[in-house]
Amino acid sequence: MAGCRSYLRGLSICVTVLLLVSGVVMIGVGFASIEGNTPVAELFDQLSSSDGVLELQVFGPVTVILSVLGICAAVLDFKPLLLVFSALIFVEFVAMVIAASPLVYAQTEMDSTVEDLFLNVTPLHKLDPYIQGELGKLQASDSCCGLRKYEDWGNQIPTSCLCKTPDKHPSSLRANSSSEGSCMMVDQNPLTAPEKETLWVHSDPCGPILKRYMNFPIRLRIGVISAFSTIAVTAFALSLALGLEKYWRTPPVVRTVDDYNRVKYQPKPYQT
Repeated sequence: MAGCRSYLRGLSICVTVLLLVSGVVMIGVGFASIEGNTPVAELFDQLSSSDGVLELQVFGPVTVILSVLGICAAVLDFKPLLLVFSALIFVEFVAMVIAASPLVYAQTEMDSTVEDLFLNVTPLHKLDPYIQGELGKLQASDSCCGLRKYEDWGNQIPTSCLCKTPDKHPSSLRANSSSEGSCMMVDQNPLTAPEKETLWVHSDPCGPILKRYMNFPIRLRIGVISAFSTIAVTAFALSLALGLEKYWRTPPVVRTVDDYNRVKYQPKPYQT
C-alpha cells in the first residue's frame, strides 16, 4: 500500500508539472499574433479572429497559479491543500469547457462563411491592388490560381497563375493538362491582343489553402484546450485520491493473543 501511495504521489507531481507547462503554452498561444501571418487576411475581416484568444489569455495565468499550488500540495503531502487544489482545478476545467464551446461551432461554420466571402470578392481583378499582390504571392508560392477556379480573375489572369508549359510532353498538350496534373491550358483573348493567346495556369484553386490558413488558429486553440482538459482531469483525480487517502487506505492491523489464547486484531496507529 505504501508503494502505491508513493507512486500516486509522484504521478500527481508529474501531472501537475505538465499542467503548469500547459498553462504556459496557453499564455503563449493566447498572446501570439497568429492572424498577422494569415495570407490575404484583409479578405476575412468579417470573420472573428479572436475566438478562443480571451479564454487562453485568462485561463493561462490561472492555470499556472493553480499548478504551483498543486505542486506544493503534492510535495508537502498536505491533505487540505490537495483537496482545495482539486476543487479549484475542477472549477477551472468546467469554466474552460463552457467558455471554449463556441470554438467548435466557429470551426464548423468557417467553411461556409469563407465560401460566401469567395463569392463576394470575385472578380478578383477588381480588388484592392495590395490584396491582389498578396494573393499573387500565395498563388506563386503554393502553385494555385483563383479562389475557386482560374475564372475568378475574369479575363485578366495574372502572371502568378502561370506555370511552365510542358514542352517535353506533347501528349499532355492534347490532354489539356501537364504531365504532373498541376497545370491546365486555357484560351485567353486579351484586349491588347488581336488573337487568342494560349496560357498554362495552375489548375489547383487557392480557396482550400486559404481555408486551412483560416482554420489553423482555431484548430490550434482547440488542441491546446483539449490537452489542458485531459491533464486537468487527471490532476483532479490524482489530487482528490491523495487528499481523501484516509477513506480508501486500509489501515494495517496488529495481531495479538491474550492470556486465554484468543486472537485479536486491532488497527495499528497511523504513522506519518
